[in-house]
Amino acid sequence: MPSAVERKRRSEEICSREGIPVNPHLPVVEEESNSKIRTVEEIAWRAMCLCLVSMRAEGMELDQVRAVERDFNLRDKLSPNELAFLSDNPMSDRDRVNFGWRYESYWVLLWALGYVSELGHPDKVCDVERAVTILFESKNPSKFIEGASLRTQSEILDEVDLIYRYDWACVDSRLAGKPMPAGLHPGVVYERHYALNWLVGYCDQEWDEISTDT
Repeated sequence: MPSAVERKRRSEEICSREGIPVNPHLPVVEEESNSKIRTVEEIAWRAMCLCLVSMRAEGMELDQVRAVERDFNLRDKLSPNELAFLSDNPMSDRDRVNFGWRYESYWVLLWALGYVSELGHPDKVCDVERAVTILFESKNPSKFIEGASLRTQSEILDEVDLIYRYDWACVDSRLAGKPMPAGLHPGVVYERHYALNWLVGYCDQEWDEISTDT
């Protein structure tokens, strides 16, 4: 079981190898003994909700959205912001873009549930077609939950620590007006950071309020 300090050191080594700036003053993430990963059921329900809102943002018709919502029993699992987005009101361009990015958060949760083998370098968007197929091949929420295999706490914390440092590098580059290092895609990095912070219950925040401090 690596300590938080060792985890930070390994993340900084990865960043250095990839040519990504390192801020040695960034703190460590929580020790495993102080961290609690969300349950398979929590993660699976959140993943299903994220897939639904992403499909709506991509252009799925509202009647189809209602059908998926019903078939997967998602109404009571959606966050307040998601419920508002899936209302009968027309989508704003801003909401369409923001919720469209949730495919990246959904991809992180698919990884955490063992449906995706690795996250890979965050320099390109996820495989949306595959992400959607994974859910619909499950047919219903019970099979989706039963088919999951939750990754270890150590694996998840490794990704939490690394994405934290990637996100700092993205923010630093943006503020300095520099190109993103190592091809990092800031949108992908942000969504991964958001989802990973939710996975470990960062500051006990609910989905709509997750912060991605750097």
